[in-house]
Amino acid sequence: MPRAAKPAPFAHLGRPSQIPSAPDAKTLERAANPHADTDYAVRFAAPEFTSICPITGQPDFAHLVIDYVPDRWIVESKSLKLHLASFRNHGAFHEDCTVRIGQELTALLKPRWLRIGGYWYPRGGIPIDVFWQTGRLPKGVWVPDQGVAPYRGRG
Repeated sequence: MPRAAKPAPFAHLGRPSQIPSAPDAKTLERAANPHADTDYAVRFAAPEFTSICPITGQPDFAHLVIDYVPDRWIVESKSLKLHLASFRNHGAFHEDCTVRIGQELTALLKPRWLRIGGYWYPRGGIPIDVFWQTGRLPKGVWVPDQGVAPYRGRG
């Protein structure tokens, strides 16, 4: 059995951490993919994502689902949680938050494939769902539906 590589030091993993006051891609950390020779999918769901409307200052809520097929790197999950939580006081439109997170993860990880679905709860009577993807899903990789039902309202 091959010897495990010595883990890189992480800024947050195994240490007390505070949520950053604003989103910064430097919060995100990566680790070596222990199965870089295998195509497989990873999913993160953040059903309580929040940000602020940049015009009204009112809170916006979303259910984010991030799926990716790693190459050499995987995202360190505590850093991702802190990064997502840092949006709670950040003023940005739904489209900006969703696409920005996908692009930041892509820049950090350089995955074989990544998609993010931002299922935003209605404000002003209109739900907004935002989807962003990079690359093509490798042949033979099974990725289930993101599992978030479209908003149906009351009726």
